[in-house]
Amino acid sequence: MSVRAMSCKAGMIAVVIVILLVGCKGSQPAAVSGSGSETSPVPAADRANGVPSSSGGTRVAYIHDPSLEMNAIAVTIPASWQFDSVFLQGGTCVPTPFGVFRATRPDGMSMVERMPSLAWAWGQGPMIGYMPKTDCLPMKGPMSAQDFLKFMAQTMNVHYDSDLQVPPAEEAKAQKQLSDAHDSYAAKFAAAHLQQPKQTRELARAAVSFTKGTTAMKGLLDVTVDCTETQYAGQSGLSNGSPGHPPQIVAGHASTVDKCVASVTYYAAPANQLAALMQQWEAPGMGTKPMDDWVQAWIARSNLESQRAIADMNDRMRRQREANAAQFAHSMAVQQQMHDQFMQTMQEGHEHFMVQQQANQNARAASASDWVDFALDRQTVMNTNTGLVYKISNQYTINSPEEVQMHGNGTAWNSPQ
Repeated sequence: MSVRAMSCKAGMIAVVIVILLVGCKGSQPAAVSGSGSETSPVPAADRANGVPSSSGGTRVAYIHDPSLEMNAIAVTIPASWQFDSVFLQGGTCVPTPFGVFRATRPDGMSMVERMPSLAWAWGQGPMIGYMPKTDCLPMKGPMSAQDFLKFMAQTMNVHYDSDLQVPPAEEAKAQKQLSDAHDSYAAKFAAAHLQQPKQTRELARAAVSFTKGTTAMKGLLDVTVDCTETQYAGQSGLSNGSPGHPPQIVAGHASTVDKCVASVTYYAAPANQLAALMQQWEAPGMGTKPMDDWVQAWIARSNLESQRAIADMNDRMRRQREANAAQFAHSMAVQQQMHDQFMQTMQEGHEHFMVQQQANQNARAASASDWVDFALDRQTVMNTNTGLVYKISNQYTINSPEEVQMHGNGTAWNSPQ
């Protein structure tokens, strides 16, 4: 699998996750357009327990995304409640954005809070070593949604009273959202020749209790845990990446990366008011809904960023290939120069050796000729006019080159003195 394919896969997974995170726990609110908030009439009388009537008196508040300068999520709340929110762009373990809010009854005793999304990751193979995990939870394996709520209760320092059943209609709706998101991107994964990640969704609820001052409080923790298991082909692995550069694809080992993202909503009220609070917030039209135009804008920006990242990666790879080619050419030129110098040195050495050998041979030949002349009482003379060398008896003397005469057998002499 190429770096580009992995980037495409990660981009599509991110889009699916963001759609699930921002829309998994809410229903269609009344009036979700515009900015600020919209209010419906507040009933003239409240219930005796202090909880406003669930039959009306709501308004729509918005969680604003400052990066896109758009309202991202609409939240329908009781009209008189206070609303505080922030839009978080995500981190390294949860790379997708999410909205966080707290809606509080005017007396401050009841509240509904959408907590930040929390995630943890684990797996095997080279890919897990390169997964950013700086803001992940410390869990290193699978955890059920119910066990996660026990972990949250301990973290929040509230007493975990009991497990609660998730309403069947809510369970069915959540699973349908997951199935629809999976089906909507199946064709894109197939077109990119990528294996679609395995996605699961689990819902859970728990009853908790604590004390606020002297008031006995009851709470309900509601969680959706979305898990994604991604397989990376065994034909490709990753080498160590240098700072500022991504890991390089090498032939190697298969990888399996699992990641779970938990979205928690917390309801709390005086013990005798929690049931009415839940009835109010679970009424049709209450809760959260992502803004359609924001979702489309976020997906468009995500796709653009992915394309830029791929283009930048391709450019870095191209420049790296060019640098490698230049380095290879330089290395080959240096090796060729070294080879030429070596061959020249060898040739010069061989020529010097041959000259020396010839000199030695000439010296040996001259020495042997002298011994023969001595044994035969001869001498070697040269006619300086012709350059010819002659063997003559030691009994003759040569006064001039003209005195050397040729004999029939090639030996020259002149008359003795």
